[in-house]
Amino acid sequence: MQRRSFVQSAAAAAVLGVPHLSGLAQQTVTLKFHTFMAPMSNVWLTMHKPWMEKVEKDSGGRIKFEAFPAMQLGGTPVQLYDQARDGVVDIVWTLPGNTAGRFPRIEVFELPFIMNNAEATSKAYWEYFQTQCPDEFKETQVLALQVHGPGVIHTANKEVKSVADLRGLKLRGPTRQVTKLLGSVGAIPVGMPLPQIPDALSKGTIDGCVIPWEVVPSVKVHELTKFHGEFPAGSPALYTTTFVMAMNKARYDGLAPDLKRVIDANSGMAASAFLGRTQQGNDPIGRKSATDRNNTIHTFSAAETQEFIKRSAAIDDEWVADMDKRGFKGAELLSAAKALIVKHRG
Repeated sequence: MQRRSFVQSAAAAAVLGVPHLSGLAQQTVTLKFHTFMAPMSNVWLTMHKPWMEKVEKDSGGRIKFEAFPAMQLGGTPVQLYDQARDGVVDIVWTLPGNTAGRFPRIEVFELPFIMNNAEATSKAYWEYFQTQCPDEFKETQVLALQVHGPGVIHTANKEVKSVADLRGLKLRGPTRQVTKLLGSVGAIPVGMPLPQIPDALSKGTIDGCVIPWEVVPSVKVHELTKFHGEFPAGSPALYTTTFVMAMNKARYDGLAPDLKRVIDANSGMAASAFLGRTQQGNDPIGRKSATDRNNTIHTFSAAETQEFIKRSAAIDDEWVADMDKRGFKGAELLSAAKALIVKHRG
Protein backbone atom coordinates (compact mmCIF):
# COMPACT_ATOMS: atom_id res chain seq x y z
CA MET A 1 0.00 0.00 0.00
CA GLN A 2 2.71 2.47 0.98
CA ARG A 3 4.89 1.70 -2.00
CA ARG A 4 1.91 1.86 -4.36
CA SER A 5 0.84 5.24 -2.99
CA PHE A 6 4.29 6.67 -3.64
CA VAL A 7 4.29 5.30 -7.17
CA GLN A 8 0.85 6.76 -7.75
CA SER A 9 1.85 10.10 -6.29
CA ALA A 10 4.62 10.42 -8.86
CA ALA A 11 2.83 8.70 -11.70
CA ALA A 12 1.73 11.93 -13.32
CA ALA A 13 5.11 12.25 -14.95
CA ALA A 14 3.98 14.92 -17.35
CA VAL A 15 2.87 17.14 -14.49
CA LEU A 16 6.25 16.72 -12.85
CA GLY A 17 8.05 17.46 -16.07
CA VAL A 18 9.36 13.95 -16.74
CA PRO A 19 9.37 13.21 -20.48
CA HIS A 20 8.69 9.85 -22.04
CA LEU A 21 12.15 8.40 -22.24
CA SER A 22 11.83 4.88 -23.60
CA GLY A 23 12.61 5.76 -27.19
CA LEU A 24 15.52 8.06 -26.58
CA ALA A 25 18.90 6.72 -27.60
CA GLN A 26 20.77 9.05 -25.32
CA GLN A 27 22.97 8.89 -22.27
CA THR A 28 22.71 5.82 -20.07
CA VAL A 29 24.18 6.09 -16.60
CA THR A 30 24.85 3.69 -13.75
CA LEU A 31 24.69 5.12 -10.25
CA LYS A 32 26.24 3.54 -7.16
CA PHE A 33 23.94 3.63 -4.12
CA HIS A 34 25.63 2.99 -0.77
CA THR A 35 24.27 2.71 2.77
CA PHE A 36 24.89 1.00 6.10
CA MET A 37 21.52 -0.74 6.27
CA ALA A 38 21.51 -4.54 6.04
CA PRO A 39 20.30 -6.19 2.82
CA MET A 40 17.42 -7.88 4.64
CA SER A 41 16.37 -4.79 6.59
CA ASN A 42 12.95 -3.24 6.07
CA VAL A 43 14.63 0.02 5.11
CA TRP A 44 16.53 -1.62 2.27
CA LEU A 45 13.68 -3.81 1.04
CA THR A 46 10.75 -1.40 1.33
CA MET A 47 12.37 2.01 0.94
CA HIS A 48 15.67 1.98 -0.91
CA LYS A 49 14.99 -0.75 -3.46
CA PRO A 50 11.54 0.56 -4.47
CA TRP A 51 12.96 4.07 -4.85
CA MET A 52 15.74 2.83 -7.13
CA GLU A 53 13.34 0.66 -9.12
CA LYS A 54 11.04 3.61 -9.70
CA VAL A 55 13.88 5.83 -10.91
CA GLU A 56 15.00 3.11 -13.30
CA LYS A 57 11.45 2.70 -14.61
CA ASP A 58 10.83 6.44 -14.98
CA SER A 59 14.07 6.78 -16.95
CA GLY A 60 13.09 4.08 -19.40
CA GLY A 61 16.04 2.05 -18.17
CA ARG A 62 18.56 4.77 -18.91
CA ILE A 63 19.36 5.17 -15.22
CA LYS A 64 20.52 1.97 -13.58
CA PHE A 65 21.72 1.36 -10.05
CA GLU A 66 24.48 -0.69 -8.54
CA ALA A 67 23.13 -1.15 -5.03
CA PHE A 68 25.42 -1.70 -2.06
CA PRO A 69 23.87 -2.19 1.40
CA ALA A 70 25.81 -2.94 4.60
CA MET A 71 28.81 -0.74 3.68
CA GLN A 72 29.79 -3.19 0.94
CA LEU A 73 31.92 -0.57 -0.82
CA GLY A 74 34.01 -0.08 2.30
CA GLY A 75 34.43 2.63 4.87
CA THR A 76 32.29 3.18 7.95
CA PRO A 77 28.78 4.61 8.35
CA VAL A 78 30.36 7.83 9.63
CA GLN A 79 32.07 8.28 6.24
CA LEU A 80 29.00 7.86 4.03
CA TYR A 81 28.13 11.52 3.55
CA ASP A 82 31.69 12.34 2.53
CA GLN A 83 31.69 9.40 0.13
CA ALA A 84 28.86 11.14 -1.73
CA ARG A 85 30.51 14.53 -1.44
CA ASP A 86 33.82 13.22 -2.80
CA GLY A 87 32.34 11.07 -5.57
CA VAL A 88 33.50 7.76 -4.10
CA VAL A 89 29.86 6.74 -4.63
CA ASP A 90 26.97 8.52 -6.33
CA ILE A 91 24.13 8.37 -3.78
CA VAL A 92 24.07 7.59 -0.05
CA TRP A 93 21.41 7.25 2.62
CA THR A 94 22.80 8.08 6.04
CA LEU A 95 22.43 9.89 9.35
CA PRO A 96 23.70 13.47 9.39
CA GLY A 97 24.09 12.91 13.13
CA ASN A 98 26.86 10.37 12.53
CA THR A 99 29.15 13.40 12.41
CA ALA A 100 28.25 15.20 15.63
CA GLY A 101 27.57 18.90 15.24
CA ARG A 102 28.40 19.06 11.53
CA PHE A 103 24.79 19.72 10.48
CA PRO A 104 23.50 21.47 13.58
CA ARG A 105 20.36 23.18 12.31
CA ILE A 106 18.58 19.99 11.27
CA GLU A 107 19.16 18.52 14.75
CA VAL A 108 16.01 20.37 15.80
CA PHE A 109 14.01 17.33 14.65
CA GLU A 110 16.00 15.10 17.00
CA LEU A 111 15.06 17.06 20.10
CA PRO A 112 13.07 15.17 22.76
CA PHE A 113 9.33 14.71 22.32
CA ILE A 114 9.04 16.92 19.25
CA MET A 115 7.24 14.45 16.97
CA ASN A 116 5.18 11.27 16.69
CA ASN A 117 4.33 11.05 12.97
CA ALA A 118 7.25 10.30 10.65
CA GLU A 119 5.47 11.26 7.42
CA ALA A 120 4.41 14.66 8.71
CA THR A 121 7.79 15.29 10.31
CA SER A 122 9.64 14.23 7.15
CA LYS A 123 7.59 16.75 5.15
CA ALA A 124 8.33 19.37 7.79
CA TYR A 125 12.03 18.48 7.66
CA TRP A 126 12.10 18.98 3.88
CA GLU A 127 10.30 22.32 4.04
CA TYR A 128 12.46 23.45 6.96
CA PHE A 129 15.58 22.63 4.95
CA GLN A 130 14.27 24.60 1.98
CA THR A 131 13.21 27.64 3.99
CA GLN A 132 15.47 27.79 7.04
CA CYS A 133 18.82 26.22 6.14
CA PRO A 134 19.18 25.54 2.39
CA ASP A 135 22.97 25.55 2.77
CA GLU A 136 23.06 22.85 5.46
CA PHE A 137 24.01 20.13 2.95
CA LYS A 138 25.59 22.44 0.39
CA GLU A 139 28.34 19.96 -0.54
CA THR A 140 25.86 17.52 -2.09
CA GLN A 141 22.62 17.40 -4.07
CA VAL A 142 19.95 16.54 -1.49
CA LEU A 143 17.34 14.12 -2.82
CA ALA A 144 15.24 13.40 0.27
CA LEU A 145 15.13 14.10 3.99
CA GLN A 146 13.22 12.01 6.50
CA VAL A 147 12.86 10.77 10.05
CA HIS A 148 11.90 7.39 11.48
CA GLY A 149 9.00 6.50 13.74
CA PRO A 150 8.95 6.92 17.53
CA GLY A 151 12.11 5.85 19.34
CA VAL A 152 11.78 2.99 21.82
CA ILE A 153 13.93 1.93 24.81
CA HIS A 154 15.27 -1.64 24.64
CA THR A 155 17.15 -3.20 27.58
CA ALA A 156 18.79 -6.58 28.06
CA ASN A 157 18.30 -7.41 31.74
CA LYS A 158 16.41 -4.62 33.49
CA GLU A 159 12.87 -3.49 32.75
CA VAL A 160 12.49 0.27 32.44
CA LYS A 161 9.10 1.39 33.75
CA SER A 162 10.05 4.92 34.82
CA VAL A 163 12.76 7.53 34.48
CA ALA A 164 14.31 6.27 37.72
CA ASP A 165 14.90 2.83 36.20
CA LEU A 166 17.29 4.32 33.64
CA ARG A 167 19.82 5.48 36.22
CA GLY A 168 23.23 3.99 35.55
CA LEU A 169 22.19 1.99 32.47
CA LYS A 170 24.58 2.20 29.52
CA LEU A 171 22.35 2.94 26.56
CA ARG A 172 23.37 3.38 22.94
CA GLY A 173 22.16 6.57 21.25
CA PRO A 174 22.48 7.42 17.54
CA THR A 175 23.27 11.15 17.61
CA ARG A 176 24.53 13.85 19.93
CA GLN A 177 21.06 15.20 20.71
CA VAL A 178 19.78 11.73 21.57
CA THR A 179 22.79 10.97 23.75
CA LYS A 180 22.17 14.28 25.55
CA LEU A 181 18.59 13.18 26.06
CA LEU A 182 19.70 9.86 27.54
CA GLY A 183 22.06 11.64 29.90
CA SER A 184 19.30 14.01 31.01
CA VAL A 185 17.12 11.11 32.16
CA GLY A 186 19.87 9.41 34.14
CA ALA A 187 21.30 6.87 31.68
CA ILE A 188 24.95 6.63 30.68
CA PRO A 189 24.87 7.51 26.98
CA VAL A 190 27.05 5.61 24.52
CA GLY A 191 27.18 6.92 20.96
CA MET A 192 27.66 4.33 18.23
CA PRO A 193 26.43 3.55 14.70
CA LEU A 194 23.58 1.10 14.31
CA PRO A 195 25.61 -1.86 12.96
CA GLN A 196 27.68 -1.98 16.16
CA ILE A 197 24.66 -2.61 18.41
CA PRO A 198 24.53 -6.43 18.25
CA ASP A 199 28.18 -6.88 19.21
CA ALA A 200 27.93 -4.29 21.99
CA LEU A 201 24.84 -5.95 23.46
CA SER A 202 26.36 -9.42 23.18
CA LYS A 203 29.51 -8.36 25.02
CA GLY A 204 27.69 -6.30 27.64
CA THR A 205 29.39 -3.10 26.48
CA ILE A 206 25.92 -1.57 26.61
CA ASP A 207 22.87 -2.50 28.68
CA GLY A 208 20.45 -1.47 25.97
CA CYS A 209 19.75 0.93 23.15
CA VAL A 210 17.18 3.31 21.76
CA ILE A 211 15.97 2.54 18.25
CA PRO A 212 12.55 2.52 16.57
CA TRP A 213 10.64 -0.75 16.41
CA GLU A 214 11.15 -0.98 12.66
CA VAL A 215 14.88 -1.60 12.83
CA VAL A 216 14.80 -4.12 15.71
CA PRO A 217 14.92 -7.33 13.61
CA SER A 218 17.79 -6.17 11.38
CA VAL A 219 20.12 -5.82 14.39
CA LYS A 220 18.64 -8.73 16.39
CA VAL A 221 17.62 -6.50 19.28
CA HIS A 222 14.53 -8.66 19.86
CA GLU A 223 16.92 -11.57 20.55
CA LEU A 224 19.54 -9.63 22.53
CA THR A 225 17.15 -7.78 24.85
CA LYS A 226 14.19 -8.88 26.95
CA PHE A 227 12.52 -5.58 27.82
CA HIS A 228 11.11 -2.73 25.78
CA GLY A 229 9.70 0.63 26.86
CA GLU A 230 7.45 2.56 24.48
CA PHE A 231 5.41 5.72 24.83
CA PRO A 232 1.64 5.79 24.35
CA ALA A 233 0.26 5.96 20.82
CA GLY A 234 -0.60 9.56 20.04
CA SER A 235 1.79 11.01 22.61
CA PRO A 236 5.00 12.75 21.56
CA ALA A 237 7.81 10.32 20.81
CA LEU A 238 10.91 10.02 22.97
CA TYR A 239 13.00 10.97 19.94
CA THR A 240 13.54 10.45 16.24
CA THR A 241 16.60 10.53 14.01
CA THR A 242 17.14 12.53 10.85
CA PHE A 243 18.30 10.92 7.61
CA VAL A 244 19.51 12.35 4.32
CA MET A 245 19.58 10.80 0.85
CA ALA A 246 22.31 12.75 -0.88
CA MET A 247 23.89 12.62 -4.34
CA ASN A 248 27.30 13.69 -5.53
CA LYS A 249 26.78 17.18 -6.90
CA ALA A 250 29.02 16.82 -9.96
CA ARG A 251 27.34 13.53 -10.85
CA TYR A 252 23.93 15.16 -10.64
CA ASP A 253 25.01 18.23 -12.60
CA GLY A 254 26.50 16.01 -15.31
CA LEU A 255 23.26 14.17 -16.04
CA ALA A 256 21.42 14.79 -19.29
CA PRO A 257 18.58 17.30 -18.68
CA ASP A 258 15.84 14.69 -19.06
CA LEU A 259 17.56 12.30 -16.63
CA LYS A 260 18.05 15.14 -14.19
CA ARG A 261 14.29 15.70 -14.34
CA VAL A 262 13.74 12.03 -13.50
CA ILE A 263 15.90 12.41 -10.39
CA ASP A 264 14.11 15.65 -9.49
CA ALA A 265 10.69 14.01 -9.86
CA ASN A 266 11.76 11.33 -7.40
CA SER A 267 13.24 13.81 -4.93
CA GLY A 268 11.85 16.43 -2.61
CA MET A 269 8.85 16.42 -0.33
CA ALA A 270 6.99 13.50 -1.95
CA ALA A 271 10.03 11.23 -1.74
CA SER A 272 10.74 12.38 1.82
CA ALA A 273 7.15 11.66 2.84
CA PHE A 274 7.29 8.21 1.22
CA LEU A 275 10.46 7.30 3.10
CA GLY A 276 9.19 8.53 6.47
CA ARG A 277 5.75 6.97 6.04
CA THR A 278 7.17 3.64 4.95
CA GLN A 279 9.72 3.44 7.73
CA GLN A 280 7.18 4.12 10.48
CA GLY A 281 4.74 1.81 8.70
CA ASN A 282 7.19 -1.02 9.35
CA ASP A 283 7.16 -0.45 13.13
CA PRO A 284 4.49 -3.13 13.78
CA ILE A 285 6.71 -5.74 12.10
CA GLY A 286 9.55 -4.95 14.48
CA ARG A 287 7.26 -4.89 17.49
CA LYS A 288 5.86 -8.30 16.55
CA SER A 289 9.38 -9.73 16.50
CA ALA A 290 9.58 -8.89 20.23
CA THR A 291 6.12 -10.12 21.16
CA ASP A 292 6.73 -13.37 19.26
CA ARG A 293 9.61 -14.05 21.68
CA ASN A 294 7.40 -13.18 24.66
CA ASN A 295 9.57 -10.20 25.52
CA THR A 296 8.14 -7.72 28.00
CA ILE A 297 6.81 -4.46 26.57
CA HIS A 298 5.97 -1.64 28.96
CA THR A 299 3.90 1.30 27.75
CA PHE A 300 4.67 4.35 29.83
CA SER A 301 1.67 5.99 31.47
CA ALA A 302 0.75 9.62 30.86
CA ALA A 303 2.34 10.56 34.20
CA GLU A 304 5.52 8.64 33.41
CA THR A 305 5.66 10.29 30.00
CA GLN A 306 5.35 13.72 31.57
CA GLU A 307 8.25 12.92 33.89
CA PHE A 308 10.42 12.07 30.88
CA ILE A 309 9.38 15.31 29.18
CA LYS A 310 10.11 17.32 32.32
CA ARG A 311 13.54 15.78 32.85
CA SER A 312 14.62 16.33 29.23
CA ALA A 313 13.18 19.82 28.73
CA ALA A 314 16.54 21.56 29.10
CA ILE A 315 17.82 19.87 25.92
CA ASP A 316 15.75 22.29 23.82
CA ASP A 317 17.24 25.28 25.63
CA GLU A 318 20.76 23.92 25.20
CA TRP A 319 20.21 23.46 21.47
CA VAL A 320 18.84 26.99 21.09
CA ALA A 321 21.86 28.39 22.95
CA ASP A 322 24.20 26.33 20.76
CA MET A 323 22.57 27.70 17.61
CA ASP A 324 22.83 31.24 18.94
CA LYS A 325 26.56 30.76 19.56
CA ARG A 326 26.96 29.54 15.98
CA GLY A 327 25.31 32.70 14.66
CA PHE A 328 21.88 31.20 13.99
CA LYS A 329 18.61 32.28 15.60
CA GLY A 330 17.93 29.19 17.66
CA ALA A 331 14.51 30.11 19.05
CA GLU A 332 13.24 31.01 15.59
CA LEU A 333 14.51 27.74 14.14
CA LEU A 334 12.84 25.72 16.90
CA SER A 335 9.56 27.57 16.47
CA ALA A 336 9.70 27.10 12.69
CA ALA A 337 10.30 23.35 13.02
CA LYS A 338 7.42 22.89 15.47
CA ALA A 339 5.07 24.96 13.32
CA LEU A 340 5.94 22.94 10.22
CA ILE A 341 5.31 19.64 12.01
CA VAL A 342 1.86 20.92 13.02
CA LYS A 343 1.22 22.16 9.47
CA HIS A 344 2.04 18.83 7.85
CA ARG A 345 0.25 16.78 10.46
CA GLY A 346 -2.94 18.35 9.12
